[in-house]
Amino acid sequence: MPETDIKRLMKDLGETINETLAESPKINERIQEIRDAGYDVSLVIEAKIGFSPDVAEEEIPAGSNPNKPVRLRITPDDVKFLKSLKISVD
Repeated sequence: MPETDIKRLMKDLGETINETLAESPKINERIQEIRDAGYDVSLVIEAKIGFSPDVAEEEIPAGSNPNKPVRLRITPDDVKFLKSLKISVD
């Protein structure tokens, strides 16, 4: 897919997200409650959207097995970080 098509799709997705938030009764109710309390409201929501091309089965290198478990090397810093996220590394 050409890059211009990807950019158009991403723009369309952003516009859809904005429209959905703007039309949300719950969000609008909460904003109105804040305004009724005497405050100005500015809502900024950041969406990070990542994408990558799909990998077709034909593109998987010959001799590789996508169902085979992969061994990872985890450093002590990795363990510390994972534990801070409450992820067990046993």
